[in-house]
Amino acid sequence: SPQLTGRIQAVQDAITQKDPRLSKAMVRAGSFHVTMLLMHLATEEEINIAVGALSDSKDFVEDLLKGKPLDLSFEGIDHFRNAVGFVKLADNDHTAVLKEIAETLKKVFQEKGIVAGEGRAFIPHLTFMKLSKSAQLQKEVKKIDCRLYEEFKSLCFGEEVLHRLDLCSMLKKKQPNGYYYCESSIVLGE
Repeated sequence: SPQLTGRIQAVQDAITQKDPRLSKAMVRAGSFHVTMLLMHLATEEEINIAVGALSDSKDFVEDLLKGKPLDLSFEGIDHFRNAVGFVKLADNDHTAVLKEIAETLKKVFQEKGIVAGEGRAFIPHLTFMKLSKSAQLQKEVKKIDCRLYEEFKSLCFGEEVLHRLDLCSMLKKKQPNGYYYCESSIVLGE
């Protein structure tokens, strides 16, 4: 949604005006996403199994959606260990469904022998800055100061409808629009 990305970029701009070093930590708008599962796929065979698992999960996910759109409301800012800044999802029935989808995906992938989402609670979020984007920056900045985004802590960023789930690579070259390389996608409601 242009409204959502525009508001996130306005927050990023406000932060970098206060601390220009953090421009290296900002996530490009084309890369904005909500991570459902994190996994390590070491071989082409594992990638192919994961592609199949994503495809197999489509019917389960659509059963959870019951033919209705899943409107995700993005509201407020928080952080992980002062190293990652993110926009929160409003805690409502739709976010509860998103959490069910994440659990379902985890089960489908694990049934195929792919270890996914282990050891971490699923906290749906949209990352907009992270110190780990730059090794140089990590030497200069140990923690992101919360005061830099204090005025936006409860800002309503907007809504996005869940319409697609992607299996993305964090290692392969990003697409020209800045989004991750997609091994496979499922479009919901089609």
